[in-house]
Amino acid sequence: MSEHTIQMVDLVGQYEELKAEIQSGFDQVLSSASFINGPAVKHFQTALEAYLGVKHVIPCANGTDALQIAMMGLGLKPGDEVITADFTFASTVEVIALLGLTPVLVDVKHDDFTIDVDAIERAITPKTKAIVPVHLFGQCAEMNAIMALADKHHLFVIEDNAQAIGARYHDPSGKRPMAGTIGHVGATSFFPSKNLGCYGDGGALFTNDDELAHVLRGIVNHGMYERYHHDVVGVNSRLDSLQAVVLNAKLPRLNAYSAKRQEAARKYTDALSAISGLETPVTVSDCQGICSTCTCHVFHQYTLKIEGDRRDQLAAHLSEKGIPYGIYYPIPLHKQKAYRDTRYREEDFSVTNALCASVISLPMHTELTDAQISRITDEIKACLKA
Repeated sequence: MSEHTIQMVDLVGQYEELKAEIQSGFDQVLSSASFINGPAVKHFQTALEAYLGVKHVIPCANGTDALQIAMMGLGLKPGDEVITADFTFASTVEVIALLGLTPVLVDVKHDDFTIDVDAIERAITPKTKAIVPVHLFGQCAEMNAIMALADKHHLFVIEDNAQAIGARYHDPSGKRPMAGTIGHVGATSFFPSKNLGCYGDGGALFTNDDELAHVLRGIVNHGMYERYHHDVVGVNSRLDSLQAVVLNAKLPRLNAYSAKRQEAARKYTDALSAISGLETPVTVSDCQGICSTCTCHVFHQYTLKIEGDRRDQLAAHLSEKGIPYGIYYPIPLHKQKAYRDTRYREEDFSVTNALCASVISLPMHTELTDAQISRITDEIKACLKA
């Protein structure tokens, strides 16, 4: 890939380092024809359990399935209300609707984009059964406060960890649990562009609850624990062995990948923090800002907030200069046709509405070079007259 060609996510460059290992693993799977639940999947499951420090990892076909299976495993019933963030990708809310549950969207915080705990509390009713905090863009929601609220109201917590695998939550008590392992169950995606991504679709669930893990293992495999004996209502959602080969190659490198993303984030922030009307990402933890020694933020995205109409001005400028960008997310979920609800009031989504009009994400991946970062930040400065 040319130094001058900047990718939003450079999977081609990353593959070059992994090529021999992945090809060897593919050959083993193809030679054995162990395509489903083969040794590669079992190895990945065990390795990820060790990495996360969690008792049970249940691989599945994708991150959306992981969220749905989590809700099925917890026994949520049609009509039950599930609270989640308005500012996120649609998969978080679509599985709630697909199961006949009632999605309840609430606002997020301006600083770190994660769900507003006060808004959660205001939204709780006698029908509320679960909270789905989204660890957006690479760092954890306020899990201590969320778990306390869940305990108070006897609610389940399902962590949507699709964007923050490898991050740690900075518990005020000094504990550093991995994202996705704090609630009753965590769900993640291994979509290719994720921090830990395969070369197709893949996902997993995490839990320390033995009984729940048993239920989840049955659900992912048509409700079977023994062939042709269907003990629970299930789905067909299994991680295939070829995808596990890719994940086995990448998992030992995940901390190094996170460090590279953090380094790129620091360089972006150093170059852009003086621009008037532009906010660089914050790290909400005790490490005070973008840190060099911890993994509280693993920067799935590096997302700026820009005042006024200058976000769209910058987007047009970057397009003209051949620099990719992303706007995550341009439309709040409560305004999406599929999820509109007469109960929602616009004044309850002031932060989300403002973010949708002001955010822009820059290229972020493990292969970014100093020259590419300089080119991107120079163009931003030129556009915004820093």
